[in-house]
Amino acid sequence: MADPLEYADVATPIGTFRVVYQGGTVRVVDLLENGVEQSGLPPGAVRRRTPFPAGSPPRQLQEYFRRTRERFDLDVDPETASEFDRRVWAELRKVPAGQTITYGELAKRAGRSGSARAVGGAMHRNPIPVIVPCHRVVGEAGAITGYGLGLWRKRWLLDREGSWPLRSRSAEGPRPRQKTLEQVLAPPGHGRRAASSTT
Repeated sequence: MADPLEYADVATPIGTFRVVYQGGTVRVVDLLENGVEQSGLPPGAVRRRTPFPAGSPPRQLQEYFRRTRERFDLDVDPETASEFDRRVWAELRKVPAGQTITYGELAKRAGRSGSARAVGGAMHRNPIPVIVPCHRVVGEAGAITGYGLGLWRKRWLLDREGSWPLRSRSAEGPRPRQKTLEQVLAPPGHGRRAASSTT
């Protein structure tokens, strides 16, 4: 007998995520916030409330945000995805927490060298954020680029995983100075006053 299609809402420090899953296979992860596009619930999905069973997708998501889990032991099977998108997401899931990858390198690993822009499209279409960790994809110079859930969330996730501020991977010289997460979230003008007090 097949597992039922279920969904659960998981509260996290960066918002409430709705996980749609069947057994250990995740179909969708939506951020429940006004202004953020959502996939909607598939017909027949049954709500699962806390406490979530050990090993279940919502429990693993809870553990990730509680910092007791670094890797998701789950399958992903979005209802709509091209072969290319699935290949890109599969390669991305191999990038561990604490590391990042560029769009160009991810394209190369997916067998499409020179298709960094197409990889960007796959990231935009990713219906399972966090579990398919598109927040770990950065620009060639380590730039923090577009993220459908908001750049501050991308920085938060990278900081939670220990890879923010990004370390330079280039031997061609230093990159422009990047702000820490605290500087990004500080009130306007706070950083300037702090800088002037140290000069």
